[in-house]
Amino acid sequence: MVGYDAKADVRSNSKLEVAVAGSVSGFVTRALISPLDVIKIRFQLQIERLCPSDPNAKYHGIFQAAKQILQEEGPRAFWKGHVPAQILSIGYGAVQFLAFEELTELLYQANLYQTHQFSAHFVCGGLSAGTATLTVHPVDVLRTRLAAQGEPKIYNNLREAIRTMYKTEGPFVFYKALTPTVIAIFPYAGLQFSCYRSLKRAYDWLIPPDGKQTGNLKNLLCGCGSGVISKTFTYPLDLIKKRLQVGGFEHARSAFGQVRSYRGLLDLTQQVLQEEGTRGFFKGLSPSLMKAALSTGFMFFWYELFCNLFHCIRREDR
Repeated sequence: MVGYDAKADVRSNSKLEVAVAGSVSGFVTRALISPLDVIKIRFQLQIERLCPSDPNAKYHGIFQAAKQILQEEGPRAFWKGHVPAQILSIGYGAVQFLAFEELTELLYQANLYQTHQFSAHFVCGGLSAGTATLTVHPVDVLRTRLAAQGEPKIYNNLREAIRTMYKTEGPFVFYKALTPTVIAIFPYAGLQFSCYRSLKRAYDWLIPPDGKQTGNLKNLLCGCGSGVISKTFTYPLDLIKKRLQVGGFEHARSAFGQVRSYRGLLDLTQQVLQEEGTRGFFKGLSPSLMKAALSTGFMFFWYELFCNLFHCIRREDR
């Protein structure tokens, strides 16, 4: 069970167990979906249309992009920025799930509204993700920079990236695009948690439990569904965030096609509308939906699996 449930007759995991389960969930999920994340970021940063008819477009499809990245940069390119991405996932997962469990319990004890309701999970999911974002945002910026660069590399490793970015752009570079990130993550995570709970209820209604151990499959499928729903509704904000995060990094992107400089959120929105149209805000949606389905499905799957595992271990020790 994700979130506090006073009616549950099973486990109540400790804060440490929740944090560890969240961290492991983030770690495993990140390792599995990294190639899709790299392709998604490349699509989001491309100014040209994602279309084979555009001769200036470097990428125009998932399989074409994967093949070209493999030919030009090798298989390791699909895990560019993987070290900061793993630091991001481990820290983010621990903070997000721990905050969510605490917030849902707090709301229940305060009798504000029942924690099983859609709105409660939406608010708590958004707040917990906002807390996690503030904690690990500098690592997200580093991950985006490392995944976005081509060959030859501007940053050869994480330490060099930190040193160069701090020296050339100052300490605030690590909080680039924080505002659109927080704006985007609240509804995205809110929909993740609330839709996950609702889809699990719908699953039980459509396929009533018959005593068989199908909980893991249910968690995976409902997590995938919640990921697709939440990403579809909030995708333009994710694209805006990624483009702002690589601001000042244009020289490393010249090999990928046109580059743009943006003065802020409003300027970026205006330029995208003028040059790329409304469809420009949905560049990279296909790999992003694939990534969202897998990452959210795995996130909830592994989290619930490890929480149940900790509960079983504790019960055997009694």
